[in-house]
Amino acid sequence: MKKTVFLLLILIIPSFAYSATEITWYGHSSFKVQTSQGKILLIDPWIDNPANKDGKKHLEELNKVDLILLTHAHGDHIGNTVDIAKKTGAKLVATFDLGKAMVLHNGFPEKQFGYETTGNFGGEITLLDGEVKVLFVPALHSSAFEIQGTPKSLIYGGNPGGFLISIKNGPTIYHTGDTDLFEDMKILGSLYKIDIMLICIGDKFTMGPKRAGIATKWINPRIVVPMHFGTFPVLTGKLEDFEKELKSQKIKTQLLKMNIGEVYKF
Repeated sequence: MKKTVFLLLILIIPSFAYSATEITWYGHSSFKVQTSQGKILLIDPWIDNPANKDGKKHLEELNKVDLILLTHAHGDHIGNTVDIAKKTGAKLVATFDLGKAMVLHNGFPEKQFGYETTGNFGGEITLLDGEVKVLFVPALHSSAFEIQGTPKSLIYGGNPGGFLISIKNGPTIYHTGDTDLFEDMKILGSLYKIDIMLICIGDKFTMGPKRAGIATKWINPRIVVPMHFGTFPVLTGKLEDFEKELKSQKIKTQLLKMNIGEVYKF
């Protein structure tokens, strides 16, 4: 009897040893991921974007950040990256070209970006003592800094991308970055079981609801979270249109409609 109870405890205890992975949406394409062990990842942290009325408060609350992941060089994705990095000591996860451009032209602390946290498309890196793995995924978009001055200039920021983030004892998360639909998404969906897909739907600069619906079908995640919509009037893709596309295409993925500042526990 004692042996049976002991075996049951071995099976039961690990399920209580870890708290949930938490995901917070700050609006636009900006997310915070907190692992079960309390590590903090930010993705495209434009925290004080126009859609986030509590942006200043959310920025002040970010006192501990371990990693900042940047998909590409546009200002609405770099956002508050440099200020957060200087405040918290967070390391930058980005392609080599983007990371170097951030250091050379955008004031990112040089010691917080290096070979440990850089990679390129198709490559996967292991971070935070094995707690997080990040696969660099391509995207169809553009990527450049606009440097203020006389005259203004554009600085090369590497190729745009997305991230497949695998968390130990937690979910696998695909952040698409800014992208159109592209057929290699089928490969990603076939190679990995993706729990949460953070997908751009805003149209104009990225795919809209219809093509985002097809992308969701190809990836086949358990949960899909729309992003990059409604921040500006020119982003015409709407949440309700994306929901209609999921239904019309008979996609069984759960649609999670996050509110800005809302925390989802996985």
